[in-house]
Amino acid sequence: MSVIYIVLTVSVIVGVAFFIVFLMAVKSGQYDDSYTPSVRMLFEDEIVKPKNSTKTD
Repeated sequence: MSVIYIVLTVSVIVGVAFFIVFLMAVKSGQYDDSYTPSVRMLFEDEIVKPKNSTKTD
């Protein structure tokens, strides 16, 4: 039964650690991208051209 308490404690510590790392990444501006969404509609999707596969017998 005491193993459950240990596993629960470790999982809470790991969860809090990941949350702190996430907050640090957000505060450092890693997820800030104000340029790309505004120009994304200006770029056309690349048209995939089929390869000409001609077989000569």
